[in-house]
Amino acid sequence: MKGAFSAPGDYTYFKSQVPLHKIPIGTKQWRYYDFGPKVVPPLVCLPGTAGTADVYYKQIMSLSMKGYRVISVDIPRVWNHHEWIQVFEKFLDAIDVHHIHLYGTSLGGFLAQLFAQHRPRRVRSLILSNSFLDTRSFSAAMPWAPIVSWTPSFLLKRYVLTGIRDGPHEPFIADSVDFVVSQVETLSRDDLASRLTLTVDAASVGPLLLSDSFITIMDTNDYCAIPQQLKDELSERYPEARRASLKTGGDFPFLSRPDEVNLHLQLHLRRVGVEARPDLVPGVPKGGSGGSPSEENNGKEDPDDPPKDDGEHSEGPSADSQLHPAPESSESHSLDDQLLSNARDCHFVDEDMMVLFLTHVWEIFFLHFLPLYLGSLYITLNCRWKVRQVV
Repeated sequence: MKGAFSAPGDYTYFKSQVPLHKIPIGTKQWRYYDFGPKVVPPLVCLPGTAGTADVYYKQIMSLSMKGYRVISVDIPRVWNHHEWIQVFEKFLDAIDVHHIHLYGTSLGGFLAQLFAQHRPRRVRSLILSNSFLDTRSFSAAMPWAPIVSWTPSFLLKRYVLTGIRDGPHEPFIADSVDFVVSQVETLSRDDLASRLTLTVDAASVGPLLLSDSFITIMDTNDYCAIPQQLKDELSERYPEARRASLKTGGDFPFLSRPDEVNLHLQLHLRRVGVEARPDLVPGVPKGGSGGSPSEENNGKEDPDDPPKDDGEHSEGPSADSQLHPAPESSESHSLDDQLLSNARDCHFVDEDMMVLFLTHVWEIFFLHFLPLYLGSLYITLNCRWKVRQVV
């Protein structure tokens, strides 16, 4: 977290391709990204205390290219959990989204559970990463919570950053920390105060109507700001939920381990019945012909809007028909396909390496060993001829 921060190249590309939306709803300002085919029920990403909508840019780019719709939002300035539930529902109504799949990390996972508890008809599934069930431990660790709204910005930022483990990291984890720190610097005092208030405001997640089979718990096994006891309590609450353990990744695996996280997100969406639509992704060849996003959109606000069929709505009856989990084989097949693809790649690499190796072996033989062999053969034959003459 030291030294000047330089935005990663893939993030710069992301900003050039995916528009940032800012809309006022009531007294709240919403900042969010919405990318991918609109006919697909969206995966809505909720960040933690230190995160913004930008921290999920790797998920937006990867999953949208596979035909999924991803919405990543900033947590707005709300001061209690009841207000959060109300304003989030108004936000979904404003963007015309009815049924959602929620992916939340840390505080975002807690808010996702609360929304699923109080608005069960709207939440189709949950992916929870390094999250928790109640706020008691955070409230006890922050006795100055009553005055958080009057605390200066630099103290709030320092408090948030102290929750991020400092010290030597492997490169990818260090880069993820640097990126999140740069995002914290963009947050205002009210933004930070609001999020810290949500973290310590007395609340706990009650029973969910959502079946455990529609929940995936994705945690890192090395370290994170959420105590292990709280993560264990969440796992015990949903005993039949799917487990996706990441060996490493730190506090922000969606940045440090994006390939693994994206794979687990994709497996989850397939398992709960979300059908990707890669045929609606701009720029992807369809029927043997491709096209540029600019040609396909013709001035639309979102470059990812698919062509609209007559009478087709962004959330049609197909969303309701995808409530039941896909057969168990879908997950195993996807893993098998990935392993088979990796094996094929390795096989091709091995063949290329073998050809190069054999080429070098022949070169070494002809240039070095063949002259030596011929020389030694000449000396041997010459000696035998001299011996015969003497005899």
